[in-house]
Parts: sequence; C-alpha cells; structure tokens
Amino acid sequence: MKLFLASYRFGVHVARFVALTRDRPRVAVIANAADAWPAAARDSALASEMTGLRRLGLDPFELDLRQFRGRPDELATELDSAGTLWVRGGNTFVLRSQLARCGAEDPIVSRVRDGDLVFAGYSAGACVASPTLRGVETADDPADVEAVGGDVVWSGLGLIDTAVVPHYGSILDDTDAARSMVARFEREQIDHLTLTDEQVIVVDGDRFERI
Repeated sequence: MKLFLASYRFGVHVARFVALTRDRPRVAVIANAADAWPAAARDSALASEMTGLRRLGLDPFELDLRQFRGRPDELATELDSAGTLWVRGGNTFVLRSQLARCGAEDPIVSRVRDGDLVFAGYSAGACVASPTLRGVETADDPADVEAVGGDVVWSGLGLIDTAVVPHYGSILDDTDAARSMVARFEREQIDHLTLTDEQVIVVDGDRFERI
C-alpha cells in the first residue's frame, strides 16, 4: 500500500511524492471536495492541480465522481486506467458524500490495499483516508453537503488507523480549527496525527512515516 497525505499540496516533500508515483504517472484527479463552490472557483482549483501535476512530469486527468452515479463498471475502468489517485482539498464532507453516492469507496480502498493504486491527497483528501470524520466539523461545515444533494457520511475510508488533523499551527487556520479538532480527539480518546503545512504522512508497504 502506498499513501501520500499532506496538509497542502506536495510541499517540501515533493521528492517523496515523485518517488511513490515514479512508475505510476497516470493520475486520476478527484476535485469533488470543491463541488459546493461556485463553478468558476472549482474550475480554477482543478486547473491548478492539473498544472502542478504536469510540472512533475505526470499525466493527470479528472475523475469527476458526479459522472459515475449508477455506473460502477465505468468507474472501475477509470480507476484501472490510473496508477495514482490525487484527491485535492475542499470540504471533507462534500468529498465523502460524493464518494458514497457513486459507490467509489470499495473500489478505491481495495485497489489501494492491493497495491494497484497509489492514494495521494491533501487537506480534505488526507482527512478522508482516516477511519472517522468525527471532529472534522470544527473545520468543515457538514451542511455544505446539501448543496450537492447528498447525505453526510461520518466514516472515512479507513486507509489508515488514525485521524488526520491538517493545517496544524498554520497561519491560514485563522479560526484555530485544527487545535479544536485535537482537543476533541483527546477528549474522546481518538487516535490522531497532526500535520503542519510542511509535514506529510508517507506509507510505503509496511513503512509508515510522518515527516
């Protein structure tokens, strides 16, 4: 299993991301965490991801989960055409709801665990890899799911055994949401890891690192 989880993009650990994806240059980009945003903002966010990945010599394409509701076989085909999955940030609950609406959870998780797909993502894309999204509501509003017509889902994909707290100590976290998440996890005795905007979690086989 190969994972790359970050607070923001590749950061200073871009070489580790490139190493994980060296033999898997075809990248399926999931930008559905931005589905509740205005269309122009979502388009701009997607374009930014595509540009960044192409600069690394990768071959990205958008995997828009909205296009695969009721089409599980076609979703599986798209996943099989990629070696890497790149999940960008936005609203974690919107992202998780969209994954559920097209039944993407099991196909993604099985391929990642079997080593057929690298899972990489940041912010919401990192949080959704956790076993639970309880506590994330201090940073992301679950009510945003209403804008995409889905239901709030509180479970994560469970690719790792610990919750992820991105943007810890970040100057961009002006509401101190990350520290509020930590306080809740500590109260409820939920295993968690904090990530500053410079840190990443890298899983490569049996090796698990926060660097």
